[in-house]
Amino acid sequence: MSSHPPIETQALALSEAHCLALDAQDPLAARRALFTIPEGVIYLDGNSLGAMPAAVPARMKQAIEQEWAVGLIRSWNDADWYPAPQRVGARISSLIGAQGNEVIVADSTSVNLFKLLVAALRMRPGRKIILGENGNFPTDAYVASGVAELTGAQHRAVAPADVMTALNDDVAVLTLTHVNYKSGQVYDMAAITRRAHEVGALVIWDLAHTAGAMPCDLNGCEADFAVGCGYKYLNGGPGAPSFAFVASRHQEALRQPITGWHGHAKPFEFTQTYVPAPGIDRMLVGTAPQMGLFALEAALTVFDGVDMQQLRAKSLSLTSLFIRLVDQELAGYGFGLATPREDALRGSQVSLTHEQGYAIVQALIARGVIGDFRAPDILRFGFAALYLSHADVWQAVAILKDVMASGIWSSPEFMAKKAVT
Repeated sequence: MSSHPPIETQALALSEAHCLALDAQDPLAARRALFTIPEGVIYLDGNSLGAMPAAVPARMKQAIEQEWAVGLIRSWNDADWYPAPQRVGARISSLIGAQGNEVIVADSTSVNLFKLLVAALRMRPGRKIILGENGNFPTDAYVASGVAELTGAQHRAVAPADVMTALNDDVAVLTLTHVNYKSGQVYDMAAITRRAHEVGALVIWDLAHTAGAMPCDLNGCEADFAVGCGYKYLNGGPGAPSFAFVASRHQEALRQPITGWHGHAKPFEFTQTYVPAPGIDRMLVGTAPQMGLFALEAALTVFDGVDMQQLRAKSLSLTSLFIRLVDQELAGYGFGLATPREDALRGSQVSLTHEQGYAIVQALIARGVIGDFRAPDILRFGFAALYLSHADVWQAVAILKDVMASGIWSSPEFMAKKAVT
């Protein structure tokens, strides 16, 4: 059984008319038209894979049929392929509180985390602790453990509530995900970064569930490093490349371990001795995944002109409404709430708990409400404020109630586990 608190049972008197009234006042409502959302689908899984922006197919068609098929290798220059990692990074920088020369798009989140962990350890010689949290996304822990084994360091994971007290003079680098992938709980980036710096440690923030979902002020918090995902709230498509942030004050000292030719100061001189490129370019390794970059670049246009504070306000409105409707409509069905009720502690997702969570999610998907499941008992719903409405939230909870009342979730087809949950 879940250890999370049960949902609350007080009557909240919310109605569909209330949701429609909220949508009528939504300054971001027109953004939905910038996405391709299948008819009859309420998409609550943008925290795992973002919906496709409508601008992407035309950009990919041009890249494939003209730039690659006709331009061939000339397109590295003629179509401006070569500076795409820097160009797309600069677009992302405005969403995360960084300067354009502090963000670059390259590789996967795991690879970028590896590079930054090794680089951070090198910047703190004599310190051997990589500090993390229990319950972080597994790949972050796996990578940190692998780096520790490779470098002779130690990976130490503590409970989230103990992170601040675990920071001491032995810690070289702290690595945390800003918004927890399961619960949606938000860390206080400014306070934790400040405490880490007080003891001389560096911090790497994983922004996989932050970038594109809520404001983030890396420079305002004096953050050191960050990584983030291109295919969740940034909507870059499956396997979209990741981004890396390195504060400008650290770039000259940064020595990342995968010294590939695109990170060289003069890659087309083909010298046999590695000399790191100046600035953020030294985070590059090999040839960038150009098609993925083009898709991500086109996808990011949906954020043009968006006020991130407005986006955050709508996100909180959507997630708060979902929680209140679950309280109102689903009492007695065995759900718990794993996500903080307090706005300041909640990212752009709501996680419910239920011992039959997997089957319930599958039944919802069959009804057009797409969320996902995380073991052992988490039903996870992401709220991408650019393309979701309050009416969507109302309808999603109504369908969830019907799934529970009818008992359809217990059908064998929904109980059978698939490879991807």
